[in-house]
Amino acid sequence: MAGIRDATAIVGIGQTRFAKRLDEDERTLACRAVLAALDDAGIAPGEVDALASFTMEETDEVELAKAVGFGDLTFFSKVGYGGGGSCATVAHLAAAIASGQASVGVAWRSRKRGSGPRPWTNTTVQLPTPAQWTRPFGLLRPADEIAMLTRRYMHEYGATRDHLFNVALACRNRANQNPAAVMYDRPLTREMYMTSRWISEPLCLFDNCLETDGALACVVVGRERARDCARRPVYVHSAAQGLPAQHHGMVNYWNDDPLTGPAWTAARHLWKHADFAPEDVDVAQIYDAFSALIPLSLEGYGFCGRGEGGSFTEGGALEIGGRLPVNTGGGGLSEAYVHGFNLITEGVKQLRGTSTAQVPGAATCLVTAGEGVPTSALLLTNRS
Repeated sequence: MAGIRDATAIVGIGQTRFAKRLDEDERTLACRAVLAALDDAGIAPGEVDALASFTMEETDEVELAKAVGFGDLTFFSKVGYGGGGSCATVAHLAAAIASGQASVGVAWRSRKRGSGPRPWTNTTVQLPTPAQWTRPFGLLRPADEIAMLTRRYMHEYGATRDHLFNVALACRNRANQNPAAVMYDRPLTREMYMTSRWISEPLCLFDNCLETDGALACVVVGRERARDCARRPVYVHSAAQGLPAQHHGMVNYWNDDPLTGPAWTAARHLWKHADFAPEDVDVAQIYDAFSALIPLSLEGYGFCGRGEGGSFTEGGALEIGGRLPVNTGGGGLSEAYVHGFNLITEGVKQLRGTSTAQVPGAATCLVTAGEGVPTSALLLTNRS
């Protein structure tokens, strides 16, 4: 990925409304988000020649291309592992454009998770091999699997529910500033958090992401083209994917240390190809399907040492003005859960200077995809 450093930029972002239930189908939502992103960039649909999305995306390239009116496509890819693929969609487009396979790329995610079925409820499908080691023993949902990692993290390093509350509160505080967030008008207090119902102990209601209908998209072009677009370019400085040896989704059963997940693998590659380090990051959008993933990711991406992710959250460190403001749109916990794609668009907003919870002078942003599964990450910058 060294060849993509600042060679491409995100020049357009778009999204639909977020809600527990939207009437439109996923394809219609996808089309609306893509058209909004192209309009934001000032680029006509007929100029798009590259697409990237998730393997879990229900709207395929053919449907989207016909509905929106794309030209000939010369590159298209899909990335697996749910939320682990979010940043990789942009990375794939950046690589394709930097290598000359395409010139205008669109990445998107559209889902109706709030009003649709949960993947793990389909009991008619034979269990894949990894699930045979978890689901028959009660680990039916991602929340159950991450709860195991969280309990181990608490046991080994002394992390507490107060540390998880710090994460949930920071995300909710930012959502309270964001009119587009599902939790915009719903403040969170410590008492509410500590007395809420368990989802999978030690994860309570507010440690779990929202269930959301909605769609988002972004437009990626080459560096030269970016200068002529309607919006300030946000450059893809570095990108990485990470699948550690002997990985076992969510629970990391076979790893020497289950608490050093895919973030550690992605981070080594990400920083190797970057001109700046963790201490130079102004703001971070860290995947937060569950609150515990943020302390684990803080360690994996090098913002603190092993076992220090919980204590890192103390003293307002994750708030605006803190050591590392995170998830400034509200994240998956409080803005919307669309497999982490809103973290990408929020990163762009921060570096444009248009976020509803703007970090003053933000010039660098880390965006991460799902920790606990094969993952991906981006380093974004507005420095040309």
